[in-house]
Amino acid sequence: MNEYQVELTAHHRPEVLERILRVIRHRGFTVTAMQMELIEGKVWLKITVKSDRTLNLLVNQLVKLPDVIDIN
Repeated sequence: MNEYQVELTAHHRPEVLERILRVIRHRGFTVTAMQMELIEGKVWLKITVKSDRTLNLLVNQLVKLPDVIDIN
């Protein structure tokens, strides 16, 4: 299994964290660590995931979420 780190910024809304985690789960990734900060109405997330799948599969789905601003 491969381990990846994803950093992203999203608009702060009550459901944004749930939507991001749902995409991660539906794409076959497991969250192994997560750090979150709320900064000026935006959410910064650093998520460590594991999967046999490639990271591009996950990133391509996360960018489709309307509240996601940036992914590194």
